[in-house]
Amino acid sequence: MRLAMRARDWLGPDGPFARDPGYELRPSQLAMADAVERALDEDRTLIVEAGTGTGKTLAYLLPALLSGRKVVVSTGTRALQDQIMEHDVPLLEARLGRKLRVACMKGLANYLCLRRFEELRLSPESAHGALVHDLGELERWRATTSFGDKRELESVPEDAPIWAHVTSSSDTRIGQTCRHHDACFVTRMRRAADEAELVVVNHHLFFADLATRGPHGGGVLPDYGAVIFDEAHQIEDAATSFFGVTLSTGRIERLCRDAERALLAGEKDQTSIDRATRLPRNVLTAMATFFRALPSGPDGTRIELPRDLLRGDTEQAYFALDDALSALASHAELRSVRHEAIASIAKRTIALREDAASVAEGTRGKRVAWAQRTGRSASIGASPIDVADVLRSQLFETTPAIVMTSATLSTSGHFKYFAARLGVDLCDELLLASPFDYPSQAALYLAGKLPDPREPGFEDAAWDEIQRLLALTDGGCFVLCTSVRRMRAFAERARVELDRPVLLQGDMPKAAILDRFRRDPRSVLFATSSFWEGVDVPGHALRLVIIEKLPFEVPSDPLVSARCDRLREKGESPFSGYLLPSAAIALKQGFGRLIRSRSDRGIVAVLDSRLVTKSYGKVLLSSLPDASRCHSFDEVRAFAEHAGLSDPARMQAIPEIDPDSGSAFGPEAYQRPDQRAEEGT
Repeated sequence: MRLAMRARDWLGPDGPFARDPGYELRPSQLAMADAVERALDEDRTLIVEAGTGTGKTLAYLLPALLSGRKVVVSTGTRALQDQIMEHDVPLLEARLGRKLRVACMKGLANYLCLRRFEELRLSPESAHGALVHDLGELERWRATTSFGDKRELESVPEDAPIWAHVTSSSDTRIGQTCRHHDACFVTRMRRAADEAELVVVNHHLFFADLATRGPHGGGVLPDYGAVIFDEAHQIEDAATSFFGVTLSTGRIERLCRDAERALLAGEKDQTSIDRATRLPRNVLTAMATFFRALPSGPDGTRIELPRDLLRGDTEQAYFALDDALSALASHAELRSVRHEAIASIAKRTIALREDAASVAEGTRGKRVAWAQRTGRSASIGASPIDVADVLRSQLFETTPAIVMTSATLSTSGHFKYFAARLGVDLCDELLLASPFDYPSQAALYLAGKLPDPREPGFEDAAWDEIQRLLALTDGGCFVLCTSVRRMRAFAERARVELDRPVLLQGDMPKAAILDRFRRDPRSVLFATSSFWEGVDVPGHALRLVIIEKLPFEVPSDPLVSARCDRLREKGESPFSGYLLPSAAIALKQGFGRLIRSRSDRGIVAVLDSRLVTKSYGKVLLSSLPDASRCHSFDEVRAFAEHAGLSDPARMQAIPEIDPDSGSAFGPEAYQRPDQRAEEGT
């Protein structure tokens, strides 16, 4: 009887969930649950934009569990995976009155590899420096952990160097021939997934599986009858990564380190020891020469590789690297019967050679080849210009039921851009607004009098505005930038000129920096793309989000440039058909960091005057929530005072920037969007 109930019966005012303290009837949640249920029952494709506060996680989890079919839920981040497993699943079990068969599968790099751990423990490296302490911590943890998920071990940071030596990966997996196979944490994870009714993965793992084996037939994931993508706005980027090829210095260095360790194990005569050491080091030397021969751009910037890449010094360097890899692969193959780790080295080396050749020998018009340097690391790759065709054939035409949801999928009130980018030809659509009262909870400050961000005076003017806004709210601020250079420049000025905690993305792991931010209400965090989305800081801790510049894709990026060229060939406008809607979704993500609950109050300030001065600003504004629009700093002051964001006494000391604006103070000084006929002009 209970299983025959519909999802809305469980979530509605007379259902079991209504007994939860703080329960709120959410009509949009019920509407989404109905749509998801229909998609799963009738094998349909569904796109749902569910604004923040809709309760979308339960709106898709409950129909999935009631559907009677094997469902994969793919999320954009590990954090959302953990939330589902640690919060939502226990809640569902309590209300459904039964133990749920739910398995969580993370990327292989999250799991301790027992074979690699043993190899490190028995190698000379185990006595070196920082590894000694962390190895001891891992030894104790290994004896007690059931899942082998490195997130469990709080005493060893997630970015500690030892994890690169001991975690699993698609490169290092051996399979059933490994002597640790039965006890392997990845093997356990897969067995649990085979038996589960619901499997929670992330986009990286899902598309890694799809790119190598397809949705069915012995891949990493078990066979499934439906997939639900949360944070679905990330699908295109994830698919682009895994249907392309990347060759990095880090990947080659890991191979060489593992190769030397595996080849040295058990060797006693000096000749064999010398060869086991020399071959990986020859690869490293050739790698350094090859990457030095490649063209390069500014730090962190991708540049397109020329079609005739293999010529002159670059050609010689490439063939030297290929020869070094070939020698290592041959040596490993000859000794592979002796040890499974050496067999793995042979397979990895052959795969690396093939990937290098794939990038170096041309892209044949469907992919774009690129190079990138970031600090001391470098990489080359070949990425598909368009993933629509491959997703259409390998995902949408082969998977019976698909649901895609996020708070940011639409632009100008429709899903045409999102659907076209992914190759979705026929689907159901549902657009659900957030239940939050944005006009009273949030102000959107449009700094239309600042210089254009492309003008030399912008950075100084923007910094002055940032200081005034920080003084207004006394911190509690994210400053979201579109470039690492601008982020660092602002952070350096803040550390010199501001008497408050200044946090900078990259100075510590993301989780640690967010924890520090939450603990100090006066802090300001300067960040780039990884903090524009997937970051949840509800409450007073975050009350100001400053967006330095509209998040347009960089036109000079090889992949962006190739996609623009492809649209021109079709007679379409790259700006209106790609760059503008992409920026609208990214801007909506940045705005979404601010209001995370009904009690939140705050200000989003966009320092890019083009949002007001350019005609396309209307498109961007129409995609944002209907927060109160503020066109002068006086209006922002009024909102801050009315919303209780700042101490009125301290606000009196903030310098005026629009002394002749004539704005009155008080709640009438800021206006809802529909009160300004000239909005966006």
